[in-house]
Amino acid sequence: MSTALKLIPLGGFGEIGLNCLLLETKNSLLMIDCGLMFPDDYLFGIDVVIPSFNYVLDKKDKLQAIVITHGHEDHLGALPWLLPYVDVPIYSSAFSLKILENKLSEFNLLDKAYLRPVKKYDCLKLKDFSVTFFPVCHSIIEGFALGIETPIGKIVHTGDFKIDLNPINNQFTDLEAIKHFSSSGVKLLLSDSTNVEREGRALSEKEILENLQDIFSQAKGRILVTLFSSHIQRIQEIFDLAEQFGRKVVVSGKSLFVNIELAKELGFLKFKPDTYLSIEEAEGLSNKEMVLLLTGSQGEPLSALARLARQEHRQLSIVPGDLVIMSSRFIPGNTKAITRVINDLYKLGAEVIYEKVGAIHASGHAHKKELEEMINAVRPEYFIPIHGEYRHLVKHAQLAIKCGLPEDNVLIVEDGQCVVLSETGLKKAENLNLERVYVDGKGVGDVGNSILKERQILAGEGLVICVLVVERASGKLLYGPEIISKGFVFEQHFNHILEDAKDIVLDIYENNAHPVPQKLEDKIRSRLKRFFRKILDRDPVTFPIVLYL
Repeated sequence: MSTALKLIPLGGFGEIGLNCLLLETKNSLLMIDCGLMFPDDYLFGIDVVIPSFNYVLDKKDKLQAIVITHGHEDHLGALPWLLPYVDVPIYSSAFSLKILENKLSEFNLLDKAYLRPVKKYDCLKLKDFSVTFFPVCHSIIEGFALGIETPIGKIVHTGDFKIDLNPINNQFTDLEAIKHFSSSGVKLLLSDSTNVEREGRALSEKEILENLQDIFSQAKGRILVTLFSSHIQRIQEIFDLAEQFGRKVVVSGKSLFVNIELAKELGFLKFKPDTYLSIEEAEGLSNKEMVLLLTGSQGEPLSALARLARQEHRQLSIVPGDLVIMSSRFIPGNTKAITRVINDLYKLGAEVIYEKVGAIHASGHAHKKELEEMINAVRPEYFIPIHGEYRHLVKHAQLAIKCGLPEDNVLIVEDGQCVVLSETGLKKAENLNLERVYVDGKGVGDVGNSILKERQILAGEGLVICVLVVERASGKLLYGPEIISKGFVFEQHFNHILEDAKDIVLDIYENNAHPVPQKLEDKIRSRLKRFFRKILDRDPVTFPIVLYL
């Protein structure tokens, strides 16, 4: 591998989230991002999903550094599960590292973290890599694209980006700097594919500000705003509008409190001291003087907005005439939860504006036109689409070919599919058998497919427990059979079925004198499952317990 570069995608190639990529030479290993993914509905009990780190741990002596493109969870959220096992510096922007520092403190891992802040245009020199950090516009401040010089040539990794022609607060994608870096030739471009299906350009943040300004100017009562808590640009807009229209901002939600303090500390949020009030300080304000900034843009059950909608917030309540602005997109999988909150808010007399009925959110990911501009700016020899589901990768690959890249130079790669870049070209190598790692409480990787299948059955069909106590010497039945149903049937309505189940168990017991406990349990389980399937067309988890005294 002396004159070759190996790419090992651990996540983010075929799904949204879980972003993690390794670059490997003979002597060095570099990790780009280390993200998590939140579980799908069928992953019962799972808190988060993280990449498999086996490849990294097997070669951790080669690992030079971890570079984080920006501070979203899907790019840095898995670090608490990796840092106990590796001893390398982590490079990212000051704001991203502040978010990470706060996260690591919750895991008591700050002493294991070597956090190294970098600024835009900084150049990080490592053994076999040189990384230049280019500013990009995204839905979080201080995001980076990476210009990486390797023994085989230059690589551009876009991170998550959009090309906003009218950026606010200098949060822009420096396409000219990326073009200058690329002018001497780029071997490979790895580019964000999330919004490749959307034509044209993403809305600019300036357009969103103008629309919010119009809404604020017409609002006669309280304004409630929910958004992504890391979207500091949008939070600044809310503070600016509050001051413009003579309102005070009141915040409810831990993640908002934390990120506002971090952004203030680093100078990214600026407002008058008396604009930001606590709930207690705002008690004397009239409705038209108040803006409530709340967590809950995705309908999270414990968020401030969801608790307000259920009338369970201890300090606040919805009043008729409230205007709720949901300034974020509906993340797939959260739509039901979000619409439930919207309906509950309407029942309480509020008016709700969300992305489908008003242009109050701009995506942080480039649309098709912007992706085309990035390809044309870099003019790479080879192209690999990243950060998207499989259809996004295919459509982004098609766009690259349309932009003039030879079809043979465009490669679609999924998690675990290693790729080697050498003087002879870009080729697929071995395919690692990567299994996603499920985190359940303090358990990491101890919940596999068999456990998840049992949880799915329990959720869908319920549980039936059958208990018998037998005297060991005589074989006499001392207790039972007792049938306990959980999540299976309403016992009062289906008591006759459970009584029939007891008769089946008694029949098995009476026809098996002095049976081996395990065999008796197996017979009871088998007969009861057939009975429930026949009578109710249900297949609960059936758990017989035979105790011998």
